[in-house]
Amino acid sequence: MDKISSKKFALIGAAGYIAPRHMIAIKETGNELVAALDPFDSVGIIDSYFPDADFFIEPERFDRHLDKLRRSGENHVDYVSICSPNYLHDAHIRLALRNEANAICEKPLLLNPWNVMNLQEIEQETGMHIFNILQLRLHPSIKALREKYKNSSDNKIHDIQLTYITSRGKWYFYSWKGDIKKSGGVVTNIGIHFFDMLSWIFGDIVNSTVHVQNENKAAGMLQLKNANVKWFLSLDRDDLPPKIAAKDQTTFRCITIDGEELEFSGGFTDLHMVSYREILNGNGFRIKDAVNSIEIVHIIRNQRPIGKKGDYHPFVR
Repeated sequence: MDKISSKKFALIGAAGYIAPRHMIAIKETGNELVAALDPFDSVGIIDSYFPDADFFIEPERFDRHLDKLRRSGENHVDYVSICSPNYLHDAHIRLALRNEANAICEKPLLLNPWNVMNLQEIEQETGMHIFNILQLRLHPSIKALREKYKNSSDNKIHDIQLTYITSRGKWYFYSWKGDIKKSGGVVTNIGIHFFDMLSWIFGDIVNSTVHVQNENKAAGMLQLKNANVKWFLSLDRDDLPPKIAAKDQTTFRCITIDGEELEFSGGFTDLHMVSYREILNGNGFRIKDAVNSIEIVHIIRNQRPIGKKGDYHPFVR
């Protein structure tokens, strides 16, 4: 991409875990990060990609800076990438659009589905666009799976088992991620991409039952239009299968469909890059694409767990 067509980016949440993937995607697509914001100043990672980017720890000064760039004309920011804590996404999207920049937001776009309409109205008012990073939809294996079932002529209800265990230490529960009001809890924080992917392939939610839900794990049965999904999500290393734990591995991910395991262990590292290319080429996932998963995790988050009753995931103890 040449200098004339390159875009200017700002980034919110520069000290976060996912921020480097956005910096890499901005750089590798030939664009420039001109400003970054984070209340924490441990952001030396910026030097690896955009050492000349302005940096702010106060959102008010960052907002003023974007406004000054907008008024200057030629230095106007085209996109704001949002990697901040989940509960701030709504406010940061609004900040981007007020400054006449498009927003590229990490999952979840919102915690509460009733705010969707408000963002759609702001899009219309400003003429700017809101994009959500739903990278699993861009994984080759997932795309192939969707085509397979999309073109299937039968009306079979498929049996799916989703298991995702990713060990986290004590720090997690002292951070905003451990506060359900700020993160949405386990189901939102580590599960929303999987629920988005499954509902994208197998249809809208029909019913939901929750068997377990606490600060470090959750499990339930999700009925979609064309699938019954037994799901188990955990941050507890004690839930790892013995064979995985014996290898000192900290993560276990498995999805089976009608007893057959879906292989998609690789191919994740470049999906943010693919996401950015799609957005810059006029595509990308918009608010309407994010609604299903926002609604699913909101429903689950507000359900009372029933314990070991009915049809539950085998990892439920």
